Amino acid sequence: MSLQNRINLDAPKWPQDNFVGRFKHFWSITDWRNGLNSEETFNNAKILLNSYRLGNEPPGTTTEQIWHAKKLYESCYHPDSGEKMNLIGRMSFQVPGGMLITGCMMQFYRTVPQVVFWQWVNQSFNALVNFTNRNAKSEISNTQIGIAYASATSGAMVVALGLNSLVKTAPPLLARYVPFAAVAAANCINIPLMRQREIINGIAVYDENGAEVGFSKNAAYKGIMQVCVSRITMAAPGMLLIPLIMQKLETYPWMQKIKPLHAPLQVLLCGISLTFMVPAACAMFPQRSSLEVGYLDPHLQQLLSQRGINTVYFNKGL
Repeated sequence: MSLQNRINLDAPKWPQDNFVGRFKHFWSITDWRNGLNSEETFNNAKILLNSYRLGNEPPGTTTEQIWHAKKLYESCYHPDSGEKMNLIGRMSFQVPGGMLITGCMMQFYRTVPQVVFWQWVNQSFNALVNFTNRNAKSEISNTQIGIAYASATSGAMVVALGLNSLVKTAPPLLARYVPFAAVAAANCINIPLMRQREIINGIAVYDENGAEVGFSKNAAYKGIMQVCVSRITMAAPGMLLIPLIMQKLETYPWMQKIKPLHAPLQVLLCGISLTFMVPAACAMFPQRSSLEVGYLDPHLQQLLSQRGINTVYFNKGL
């Protein structure tokens, strides 16, 4: 591979200054098929990329092989720490994991035990995803993880059970939207709490050359807010449209004859929605987010202005 055609491994394959480019990037790394690869395959991808960086990749290595290895690496390893992420916490597991949990939450919402169980499962899953995809420069203790997990789970259950009690006499369709309200509320609790160290201590910010220039709480606020919006958007189409579809389908006699298949059908519909919405929601905001110096914490504003730095960059997390 000639020097002129060398791939910049630190840059995405597609431009990240527009939604389409970001969508293509996240479509690649959130592809649920990435999770079907063996651990050996991921390890080999990392080895190949490390060799490529040093310019001593195996003879005959093609550009396509390097791009494929980069796709596998980015779907499996954390962008900050370079550590391998647990399978369930990876964004490539959002479709299979999310479709099962979301479909079941929307099917089993009528009784208290059903609500409690599926909200607990959902928040356990969310807590693991939020922890796995946090800004790894900010560490969090086991105690803080436990408090965040318990708070988000309790919050989701309170919202779900409270709304369930309020809509008992409302039209059936309204009751179907209770799981979405609980999910939205829980995301606004779970994500900030799971990433509370970022809010307390700030996250690392960098200049345009990638050099660390300090830690900013304001950058953490922006990143966490964007992730909350993305996560709610990710769930919204499926959890808002599928109840309408199911309500219509359930008016047909043939649907009444296959009630045991209602849950699998909702799971399938959720899977179709998440296949497109996971990369779309992740692409709403740039992964390498930016903030003008004037919006940074006061102690950084003067310091960076004196150095002629007008904008800083940071990993917002996913």
